[in-house]
Amino acid sequence: MSGPVTPADAQLVGAHGTATPPTLEVLESRVGRVGAVKVRRALPRRGRRTVGAWCFADHMGPASVTPERSIDVGPHPHIGLQTVTWLTAGEILHRDSLGSEQVIRPGQLNLMTAGAGVSHSEEASGYRGELEGIQLWVAQPEATRHGAPAFEHHADLPQVDLLGATATVVVGELAGATSPARRDTDHVGLVLAVRAGRASLPLRAEYEHCLVVLDGEVEVDGTVVAPGQLAYLGTGRDELVPATRADATAMLLGGLPFEDDVLMWWNYVGRTTDEIDAAHRSWQADDGRFGRVASPLARISASAPPWAAADRD
Repeated sequence: MSGPVTPADAQLVGAHGTATPPTLEVLESRVGRVGAVKVRRALPRRGRRTVGAWCFADHMGPASVTPERSIDVGPHPHIGLQTVTWLTAGEILHRDSLGSEQVIRPGQLNLMTAGAGVSHSEEASGYRGELEGIQLWVAQPEATRHGAPAFEHHADLPQVDLLGATATVVVGELAGATSPARRDTDHVGLVLAVRAGRASLPLRAEYEHCLVVLDGEVEVDGTVVAPGQLAYLGTGRDELVPATRADATAMLLGGLPFEDDVLMWWNYVGRTTDEIDAAHRSWQADDGRFGRVASPLARISASAPPWAAADRD
């Protein structure tokens, strides 16, 4: 589910958290709701706003989708980021201002690149039943964040059999298996199906990493990590050795520490308040910057950014 990022999640302007040598920080997710679906927001958090270029992680569900309780999130804007959507159960219909219309199902990837501006909706597909998954944002670097928007769907992603686990390479590369998804920065996103016992996963030591548990419990460095928690692992690790008493599923995110301090508010990722203000004025005015989504749902609006209100006081 897309955003919104608010001051309750993290300081909007400022440092993104210093990458540290091998460590273990367990951070609690903030529980909220997007549409009719409960979400647990693992990123951004106060003191840990990014992991590599990953700047947002919402674990959505599990939720029961019915005619009365649907997924519908109307058209809304994005700048300066990529959305990465992965489901473990259910279906979502993606529509965007590029004309894309794509149902995503478990094991598939929807990746939308916002660049200078895109809008999209997330809608019920007619599916009824359990819905669960994760949506992530990747901050775009200076070289691409002002570029053209794009959308891609990948139904088949490579898998790697590891000692005690199977990894699906959603984004990036692992052990010679490379995802077809576009990357604007050096980062990786893996879904780990960890079998009961102890597993072993090779890591790139120059990356910082974190683990978001989706189902079950995973023990890392003697600490149990459960759904609703993010385990920040720092840099300098060349191996992760998770242990479980029963099968578990987790998302491993990693990447080179992101050099730029980013500003996140609502559904925008930028660098300055002026950038965010300009994007938000365009969206509120419906001036064409974000195109149009062929959706039956109403466009979503937001009040002015908090710094704009402060300036008026």
